[in-house]
Amino acid sequence: MWISTGAIVAFLAAVFFSTKAIFVKLTYVHGADAISALALRMIMALPFLLVAGWLSTRGGARPLTRADWKGILMLGFLGYYLSSLLDFLGLQYITASLERLILFLYPTVVALISWAFLKTPIGARGIGALVLSYVGIAISFAKDLEHTGDMTATLIGGGFVFACTITYAIYIVGSGQMVGRIGALRFGAYATVVAAICCLLQFAITRPISALDLPWQVYGYSLAMAIVATVLPVIMTAQAIQMIGAPKVAIIAAVGPIATILLAWQFLGEPIGWEQIAGAALVMSGVLLISVKKRPAPAK
Repeated sequence: MWISTGAIVAFLAAVFFSTKAIFVKLTYVHGADAISALALRMIMALPFLLVAGWLSTRGGARPLTRADWKGILMLGFLGYYLSSLLDFLGLQYITASLERLILFLYPTVVALISWAFLKTPIGARGIGALVLSYVGIAISFAKDLEHTGDMTATLIGGGFVFACTITYAIYIVGSGQMVGRIGALRFGAYATVVAAICCLLQFAITRPISALDLPWQVYGYSLAMAIVATVLPVIMTAQAIQMIGAPKVAIIAAVGPIATILLAWQFLGEPIGWEQIAGAALVMSGVLLISVKKRPAPAK
């Protein structure tokens, strides 16, 4: 069976996204903290994002309105900056594998937000998806606790990452119309630039410049995080959506948690047991169940 170019691009984007937690953890091993690691990631990603934003305006893109800029600023702050900060804080306490699975829950949070505020029904299928997903997280959480042996740290880390999932879900709900108006690549680049500026301001306010006196390994991993786990997947996901559509990209993105589990085992020494596999399978099944809409019955 022929695999389309769009599917390959979406697959690579999902794998590249999954490397982020690995690079973050590796910077922590060499002495960085969450705020320093996040600042370095954004410093190194910012030039590439500015170029991507400029390229996305070529070819007669329509000028942005005041409402567009307001949406970009708000969603860039909430969806990229705040989410990234919460995620980096959480990774100080929990494994990369559990972090990725919690983040992967965001479609279930989107469904709950849409149900609570937009009156979108969940239905029996959605309820079943929620049960599968959160049972899977409970299994993975128990295994993470066994690995770390610290209930308090696991709860704090899981709480930070789940808060990140909520802010990202709010971003997804709010960005739908924005992407339709100004394009996925343009919106993603501009919103990420907003987040980068917020991260740099936070670092300037809370840290002395000497906080950047870190081993060369931190800078190497930060550069890899900026390019491999930030710039490339943002651009590739936008391209994949244009090539094969958002629903197919969402299905292919399910490879992300598995990729993170394998990478964390290989590079961080995190264990792989039946709990991780079972938890990941349940979470992925639930997320796919709630993400993929039923096809309409053919006309008779």
